Amino acid sequence: MFGYVRPALDRLTQDQRDDYQSAYCGLCHALSRRHGWLARLTLQYDFTFLAVLLTAGAGECAPRRCPVHPFRPPRPCLEGGQMDAAADQSMILVWHKLSDDVSDHGFLTGLPYRLVRRLFRSAYRRAALAQRSFDLQAREGLARLRELEEEKSPQLDRAADAFAGILASAARGVPEEGARRAIGQLLYHLGRWIYLMDAWDDLDEDRRRGRYNPLDARFQGRARENREYLETTAVHSLRLAGAAANLLELGRRQAIVENVLWSGLPAVQSAVLDGRWKEMRNTRRQPNERSLRGSGHQP
Repeated sequence: MFGYVRPALDRLTQDQRDDYQSAYCGLCHALSRRHGWLARLTLQYDFTFLAVLLTAGAGECAPRRCPVHPFRPPRPCLEGGQMDAAADQSMILVWHKLSDDVSDHGFLTGLPYRLVRRLFRSAYRRAALAQRSFDLQAREGLARLRELEEEKSPQLDRAADAFAGILASAARGVPEEGARRAIGQLLYHLGRWIYLMDAWDDLDEDRRRGRYNPLDARFQGRARENREYLETTAVHSLRLAGAAANLLELGRRQAIVENVLWSGLPAVQSAVLDGRWKEMRNTRRQPNERSLRGSGHQP
């Protein structure tokens, strides 16, 4: 994933921020336990949101020390539920994103990505064994995306659908059927939104490198002139994701999910479309938000 899925922290209560932090820390520990200490470096806000959804109100918090801050008191970490599945799926997504980065660069510029990918090869294999169906869906979806890229396809919806389908498949392990369907729909529309934001965010770089960009292909090089269309379809995806979220029973984490969908993502979308997002991301800032107060290490 790409780092776009963030909460509006200044609109959460302290208890809600603590709940979000417990999911963040819990996923960090799950990544380390299942895939080694280096796996902690892949932790992102996006994956934390996935963990919150997949635990679906289940799981318990246990105190754990943070290896990044060993002298701080133990912090509550969310465990149980589908946390291990979230860690495995996060690692699979990281691996395929690195593979995509390797494909997007030449031999020399792609060397750093090849090196990092090699570091996570064993972790990816373990995760893929544990989540065979999700890994298969990811590989098939990315294969469809590569075909569309090679064709320089102008069919934006087909490309967005291929990526959205990957995220939607993360819900297959949720045991309760109603929650599984709702989370699948939420993740599908969220995936579509992520794909559109990433395409706009990469527009200038793709043009410089002569790479395929689905928005430029759709609008024949006039993507910037069609910002209103992108805003409309992106907002529609968020509304559909929100409608799916209304079908879920997430207990005290319901407020976190609603905050991300109705406050965090619109703020990120505004920053992406205005061209402010890369600077905010590189300086570890969030649009119109304070940093996590009292938190451990940040993504």
